[in-house]
Amino acid sequence: MQLNVQDSKLTNLGKIMEIHGPKLLGTSYKDPIASFNLFREYTVRHPEVYWSIILKELSVTFHEPPKCILDTTDKSRPGGTWLPGSVLNIAECCLLPSIHPRKEDDSCAIVWRDEGDDDDSDVNRITLKQLREQVILVANALDRTFTKGDAIAIDMPMTVNAVIIYLAIILAGCVVVSIADSFAAKEIATRLRVSKAKAIFTQDFIVRGGRKFPLYSRVVEASPHKVIVLPVSGRNVGVQLREQDISWKDFLAYDNQHQRPNHFTPAYLPVDSMINILFSSGTTGEPKAIPWTQLSPIRSTAEGWAHINVGVGDVYCWPTNLGWVMGPILLFSCFLTGATLALYHGSPLGRGFGKFVQDAGVTVLGTVPSLVKTWKNTDCIKGLDWTKIKSFASTGETSNVDDDLWLSSKSYYKPIIECCGGTELASSYIQASPFQPQAFGAFSTASMTTGLVILDEHGVPYPDDKACVGEVGLFPLYLGATDRLLNADHNDVYFKGMPTFKGMRLRRHGDILKRTVGGYIVVQGRADDTMNLGGIKTSSVEIERVCDRADESILETAAVSVAPPDGGPELLVIFVVLKKGFNQQPEKLKTIFSKAIQTNLNPLFKVSNVKIIPEFPRTASNKLLRRVLRDQIQHELSVRSRM
Repeated sequence: MQLNVQDSKLTNLGKIMEIHGPKLLGTSYKDPIASFNLFREYTVRHPEVYWSIILKELSVTFHEPPKCILDTTDKSRPGGTWLPGSVLNIAECCLLPSIHPRKEDDSCAIVWRDEGDDDDSDVNRITLKQLREQVILVANALDRTFTKGDAIAIDMPMTVNAVIIYLAIILAGCVVVSIADSFAAKEIATRLRVSKAKAIFTQDFIVRGGRKFPLYSRVVEASPHKVIVLPVSGRNVGVQLREQDISWKDFLAYDNQHQRPNHFTPAYLPVDSMINILFSSGTTGEPKAIPWTQLSPIRSTAEGWAHINVGVGDVYCWPTNLGWVMGPILLFSCFLTGATLALYHGSPLGRGFGKFVQDAGVTVLGTVPSLVKTWKNTDCIKGLDWTKIKSFASTGETSNVDDDLWLSSKSYYKPIIECCGGTELASSYIQASPFQPQAFGAFSTASMTTGLVILDEHGVPYPDDKACVGEVGLFPLYLGATDRLLNADHNDVYFKGMPTFKGMRLRRHGDILKRTVGGYIVVQGRADDTMNLGGIKTSSVEIERVCDRADESILETAAVSVAPPDGGPELLVIFVVLKKGFNQQPEKLKTIFSKAIQTNLNPLFKVSNVKIIPEFPRTASNKLLRRVLRDQIQHELSVRSRM
């Protein structure tokens, strides 16, 4: 699972280590394998040196160059000011040819297939020039309809058209509002309200596993100002539209009839201008509105370039959605490195997706552990050839070791790069690295330039070489991390109450990390009351709010999630205190809660277990101790697994 020295020198990161390592580390530098830790530690101490190197490796062109890489003179900004004075349009960077990395107009930008198409037919392809022309067409239509700075939502599967719309919104100087296509109407409405979205792009239906599900009707239930509706198939939408809404065909019609539809002047903006509003659940019930600036794609792309070795000649596939952070990360990681983006328009659970991976020649395949478990249990990829895959990547949940071994075996035991990060970081802060020996389901290193410590219960950092368990604290100088939130106090959320270390106020991330004797890192859950259900972050408060109203017998509920002892997706457990005089069966409540959560929050969430108890454990100030309940369930699962 670890590269040999010769192969390591051929990777993106290995090449720059070979060029710059001797200069930066002197005689201490040996080769990319032996000197990996030394080089990474150097990037933590001197991030401005690392980023000056990396910016030359990515397809990032400044309209006005930065005055410097990092300015730390403003002490009110613990994260520093990155690339001050620079002006660009990051969508334009995605769409233009470049010499380094080598992108040409006839390079394949996207390869895709629709679910239900003949699996033996050729995959569809679009060149960089064709993609640029399509984005310009949409950008002109947007410019005619909206004002620069307007927030415009996307709520649809990650199709070629969704990618075109995403890039066009940014090219036109507007702001993308990311909404996952699995959300209930109430969740869509919250995100439209918080972001002040002027319009939303969606589809009439979603096709998954051969079945058709309504999407436009769900979006309309959220009462958006204006909806632009794409057909899931054909040219005409299959639903009756509201008076203020418009079909995709009509939205584009003006530019198709007028001259120069292939010309558009991008909106050039300062590097810290907002391009995308994403959402992540906090513990207050309302999702945090997290703004991505033009720095965010640079960070996320650099992680894929350095740790997953994504670049020219690669075909990069990761079943996801533009409503989740992985969608924009995947998009930029392809277009800013010269890789080809691979999209399957349909469910990734069946053989159709596996056949697409084979036929598209995917070289880097991203997954979530529950997806791998399904492939393994259904044996749906049996007989397919995935041997072009040079590496896998995994995020969103705790991996299962047996499932990882099975997945790795599908391409001659290629490495699985574990990634763990956050929407507000625009990246992974801990990774697996092929430059180091790997352990399935664990992380071997912090990412490049990332400094972190693991804190004990008093907020004191453990020594870096000590096996321990505690909350992680991140060094604040982190290119691409947020410096603001739209609906919460950024300082309160990420810095207030955190200890200082070597003169720096540490940044809160919320993960509980375990460092093993061998130095590997395992994520053990959240320090707050956020949970991760099937790769989707939500909060205990959101779940409890729905469950408290689900049945008249309920006095109060407490929602916790626990990881199974053998790994895999977190399990949702609801603890219940009943009103006096009421009796209720756990199995009946499980059905009631599942229905309520799927209707009001997300149809993908499911309740694993319900436990009725007389009262909840609380602090002296009456704060609910969910951690005590979580530990109780974790203990029960551990005992059961040993029986």
